[in-house]
Amino acid sequence: MVILVLNCGSSSIKYQVIDMQEASSKLLAKGLVERIGLPEGDLTHKPVGKEKFELHRPIPDHTTGISLVMEALTNPVHGVIASLDEVKAVGHRVAHGGEFFPASCLVDEEVKRKIGSLCEIAPLHNPASLQGIEAIEKVLPGVPQVTVFDTSFHQTIPATNYLFALPYTYYEKYRVRKYGFHGTSHKYVARTGAKLAGIDFDHSKIVTCHIGNGGSVTAVLNGKSFDTSMGFSPLDGLVMGTRCGAVDASAITYIGEKEGMSFADLNAMMNKKSGMLGLTGLSSDMRDIDAAYHAGNERAILARDMYYSRVKKYIGEYAAEMGGLDLIVFTGGVGENSVEMRKWVCSGLEFMGVRFDEARNEGVHGEDKILSADDSKVKVAVIATDEELMIATDTYNLVK
Repeated sequence: MVILVLNCGSSSIKYQVIDMQEASSKLLAKGLVERIGLPEGDLTHKPVGKEKFELHRPIPDHTTGISLVMEALTNPVHGVIASLDEVKAVGHRVAHGGEFFPASCLVDEEVKRKIGSLCEIAPLHNPASLQGIEAIEKVLPGVPQVTVFDTSFHQTIPATNYLFALPYTYYEKYRVRKYGFHGTSHKYVARTGAKLAGIDFDHSKIVTCHIGNGGSVTAVLNGKSFDTSMGFSPLDGLVMGTRCGAVDASAITYIGEKEGMSFADLNAMMNKKSGMLGLTGLSSDMRDIDAAYHAGNERAILARDMYYSRVKKYIGEYAAEMGGLDLIVFTGGVGENSVEMRKWVCSGLEFMGVRFDEARNEGVHGEDKILSADDSKVKVAVIATDEELMIATDTYNLVK
């Protein structure tokens, strides 16, 4: 079954085409549409076994972008399917499912309405996902669509971990609570890591660290999300590229009062001007921070130590919450590629049974590998996340 996987952003569309079978999958192509709505748009199409194709032209909306993707997929030179009739289903990554969606589901009008109702608390992501769904309805009418939510995996978190100690009426009226994100990635790497380490996923205590420009840590207890570092929005928890992570709310109201900032100003400051960018004044990209760190930049050294320390802090917290630990998994752009981050975070965890093997860690980038010593009580692994495969799998199972 040929499945198109879409991840629609406000001005971009990431896609993969995967041929799903009962016990296997085959990637046919992947690509990216960027700069939607700007004077000049870009399409980069990468078919497996063929030359990369690029297109530069105005792309006014998501429907146009998806139409260009369809043309690329069926092109005689760089295409991977003979006709659009071969696409049997479309799977969409949707950031926020609220409390509506504990699992992936087939798209209907009610599902679209509920996704739309959450646009207020996910203004950058849910509207784009809706545009992608509606664009497919125009371009591939009648083809079944499936929505896979970043928040679904975290719907098993108990109320003791998802509620805030605010007046309960705000939960009742507005559903203000922890939702968590990166759920599709956390679920995939926890399951894959457990298999690699020879651990029974359904009877295990795992901490997964999805570390990138945005990052989160999740406690996975007996195969289910038990707690996670992101909260009502993706702002909470770790120090990130431009997000501040966990911070005393009174510090924010104090700054706002002193600076005469509006709620919108404060929101922009915390989400877009803080984190590594705000601390260093240099960049939000860890590659730039690493270079400055090794050049002796004091603020880069401080910022990177804070970035790493927050990851270690959540590992310890979640081990305590679960009453032990069997496995630590690193994934995401930084988690998969930063030898230094993995070493730094695991250093000092010997007291809880971690024996990190520095030789195994060296040179590991974007692959699945055990990084702990053979006799380590707590295993450590790096897993290359594959959210698109998870989306394709859920889509295949629901449509089949």
